[in-house]
Parts: sequence; C-alpha cells; structure tokens
Amino acid sequence: MTARDLGLPVRVPGDDLPAAVTVWEVGPRDGLQNETAVVPVAVKLEFLDRLADAGLTTIEATSFVHPKWVPQLADAEELLAGLSKRDGVRYPVLVPNERGLDRALAAGVRHIAIFASATETFASRNLNRTLDSQMEMFDPVVSRAVAEGMDVRGYVSMCFGDPWEGAVDPAAVVSVGQRLLDMGCSQLSLGDTIGVATAGQVAALLSAFAAAGTAMSALAVHFHDTYGQALANTLAALRHGVTTVDSSAGGLGGCPYAESATGNLATEDLVWLLDGLGVDTGVDLDKLADTSAWLAGELGRPSPSRVVRALRG
Repeated sequence: MTARDLGLPVRVPGDDLPAAVTVWEVGPRDGLQNETAVVPVAVKLEFLDRLADAGLTTIEATSFVHPKWVPQLADAEELLAGLSKRDGVRYPVLVPNERGLDRALAAGVRHIAIFASATETFASRNLNRTLDSQMEMFDPVVSRAVAEGMDVRGYVSMCFGDPWEGAVDPAAVVSVGQRLLDMGCSQLSLGDTIGVATAGQVAALLSAFAAAGTAMSALAVHFHDTYGQALANTLAALRHGVTTVDSSAGGLGGCPYAESATGNLATEDLVWLLDGLGVDTGVDLDKLADTSAWLAGELGRPSPSRVVRALRG
C-alpha cells in the first residue's frame, strides 16, 4: 500500500504537544520571490485563493521590498488590488522600511512583517546595516504601524548558523529578538536561514528565550530543509511550546541573499506530520497537495515536497 492509497497519515497523538498549531504559509512571498522567472499575477492570485480554500488562515501574500532587489514581487500593489480576501484569513506582507510601510498603508494592509538579522555580517549583506542601525531603521516602521492599528511580526534571520560567521550564539538571537518585541512586534519568527539547525540547537535557543522571560506564544519557527532536519527541528520546537510554524506550499523558496539556503519546509510535509500526531491545523491536506501539484505545473518543474510527490506522483 502506498501513501497515495492511504491518502492521509494514521493518527497517533503524541505526548507533550500542543492541541493545535497555526501554519503560517509563506509560499506566495518567500517561495515565489526566489523564482528565476516572474510568475503572472493571475497565477499568484489563484495560488492565494487555492491556499485559502485549503484551510490556511495566515498566508503571507507579497513584499514591498524595492523591485530592484526582488523583481519577482514588483507587482505587489496589483496583486493586493486583485486579491479576493476571505473572512478569517490574514494576508501579511513583508515591509523593509518606512517607504514600504507607506505602500502597505496605501494598499490597506493590516498585517506586516519586518526582517532583521541576528548576525552582523548578514545585517550588512542583506540590509546594508549594522545590528544596531537595523533597529534604528525598524523603530519608526514598527511605531507607526502600531499607531495605525497594524499587527507587526518580526523575522529574525540566521538564528542558528551564518555562512560567514558560523554557529550563532543563542544570546545574540535573544538580544535581537527582545529588542524587536520591546519595539512593538507581536511575534518573532526564528529563522534557520541556511538550514543547518539541529533539534538540540532549537531546544537550546527556545530555552534561552524562556530564561529571558519570553512567552513561547510570542515565538514562531521558520526552518529550511537543507540537511533534511526541518521536521525534526519543528517537533523539537512544538515540544517546547511553540504553536506557530512557518512553511511554504510545495517546499518553494530559500533566501535570495544566502546562496547556501535551499527550500523552506514544505507545508504538506508539515501537515502530514501534524495530522499524524493528532495536532489540529485546519488544513485540508488533499486540497493543499492539489494546489502545490498545480503550481508545480505552472512553474514547469516537480514539487520539492515529498508528500506532494507521494500523493500526486
């Protein structure tokens, strides 16, 4: 009997796991920004609609990064204008600076994210900033957004390993993360940008945040699957009380500023794991697999997701 025959994983509830997990879908933004060719707006809009139809309630739609740096998302305003929003679904956008915030406000966006670095080198290469000066850039963005009634998420990249600096000290990550929370971010997404984290590292970092007084409800995890550890790392995070996990439908994406970063954790692979452990996500795995198989056809290549390949062939 194959996975296709089974259709869904056998459910055996796990110990010390949350009853439910929020899947923060990043495919339309973090996934499509890495495509070599620009995906038509019509395809992006259908992708967003299909993801919502599959039960995802947080779908990161696009980015207001300057088109020079991410030309694949230069159509952000057009996309948001054409988006058929659904009740109960959030559509956050990435905002790099005050100019990006201006664009987000003009587009009627209510949920934004900012993107910080835990290391000096990546802050310099990605933002042309130091660790301290990146905060000077983010402070007016977050304060203005909060004053406008927006919800702000803070991404922290290079939380476990940096291709230029090596292993990252958990204390450095906690320092950056706490500054973002103090600034007004409602949640931190801890990113394994190049996919080198191990379950032990994940546990150590989350323990460091707990020791600093950070509630696990304020943390999310964002794993890349470079060394095949994304699901193991996710399980370690869940056992520490994290209840929000980032993933990308079909395993799309990586990081355009870190060449060693491969694809994000595939949403289908995540949902298969959580379904099997009896953790509720509200996601229809069958519809989600159909969506990623369809998008793979639009992109002209097979889906990287193991579950999509097993279910759809």
